[in-house]
Amino acid sequence: MLQPNVPAVILAPMEGVTDAPMRAVQGAAGVFTFAVTEFLRVSHAVPPRHVYLDHMPELRTGGRTLTGLRVQLQLLGGDAGRMADAAARGHELGAAAIDINFGCPAPTVNRHDGGAALLRHPKRIREIVGAVRAAVPAAVPVSAKLRLGWDGIDAIDENAAMAAEGGAAWLTIHGRTRVAGYAPPVFWTPIGRVRERLGLPVVANGDIWTLDGFRRCREETGSIHFMLGRGALADPLLAGRIARELGIAPPGSAADAPHPFDWQPPLRSLVEWTARFREGRPDKTLCRLKQWLKTAATVGTFPRFDAVKRAECIEDLFAALECSAQPSAL
Repeated sequence: MLQPNVPAVILAPMEGVTDAPMRAVQGAAGVFTFAVTEFLRVSHAVPPRHVYLDHMPELRTGGRTLTGLRVQLQLLGGDAGRMADAAARGHELGAAAIDINFGCPAPTVNRHDGGAALLRHPKRIREIVGAVRAAVPAAVPVSAKLRLGWDGIDAIDENAAMAAEGGAAWLTIHGRTRVAGYAPPVFWTPIGRVRERLGLPVVANGDIWTLDGFRRCREETGSIHFMLGRGALADPLLAGRIARELGIAPPGSAADAPHPFDWQPPLRSLVEWTARFREGRPDKTLCRLKQWLKTAATVGTFPRFDAVKRAECIEDLFAALECSAQPSAL
């Protein structure tokens, strides 16, 4: 899925955000190399078949969104045996690649021995990666997503080495500690240090908001693989620009989209995909649209959130969006 010598732009897993409808929307742009699912929690038992299919509907369609984007299954848990069994079941259902989440900073997840909690136990990282690696065929890549550490950035050296010893084909590293959460600053230099030391592909992640930011990240990490999360939502053209910079943007992709960006098509597409994947409640779909636009207003360049945040239904939101885009409303 990730080729060591081929650049990649990857859609990040974001809980409650980059679910199947959003992955379908982002896949239509044609610029992401692949996406990673939100984490599937593996706690007291391996999830049943229907949970996998609900979590990753793309298992029914060859591991791709219906818009053509490849999707990797991400698992989260602290028990190596159950994680191995969960990976085996995911592969049996059609997952072509498995990612292991050692980075989620959510307190509830961490209290239950998941996500970034494992960063305090390097040998357990090796054990879990090794168990998952042994549970699926050699042709199925296993990767790991890490933060720099629990409360210090230098822990990444040992944790990354343990993941590599366990058999990880590549690592994704978010340039913050668990304690830092999502607060600035982000540290990209340790990511480059790990990449050079281990000789594995390393996906750089964290605070890539602009093309200039991407260039700084590339310079500090030496990576050719990048994961975008909030930055991709804040600026829907950013992934395409980065793909073009890396030489992997297909002709006619979103990299060539004109300015100003027209928000209506992707938002309407999200409404349609949400209804298709589930009997979406209009009020929840409205919240999702506002969530996306608020992200774009807070950390991106969307200037008109005040015009849409009070909308009480989907139709009102689109009407406000259209009205605010008119020259007379500026």
